[in-house]
Amino acid sequence: MSYEYLPHRLLRQQVRDIASGAEGVLMAVINENVSDSVLHEHWVELAYIRGASGREFTTAITNVEPT
Repeated sequence: MSYEYLPHRLLRQQVRDIASGAEGVLMAVINENVSDSVLHEHWVELAYIRGASGREFTTAITNVEPT
């Protein structure tokens, strides 16, 4: 398995990505293996945010704050 959905208190709420300043609704938080190597896995918790345009973007969950 290369990903796992995680619960988060801000799911379905308006949030801001502090790295880019972009805002939207937090749609999912996923613990995802972003490694390109089978031998050395690298897992990160990514926030999937749906912006006003309807397109989703990702950022580290640590970059997410409520608006």
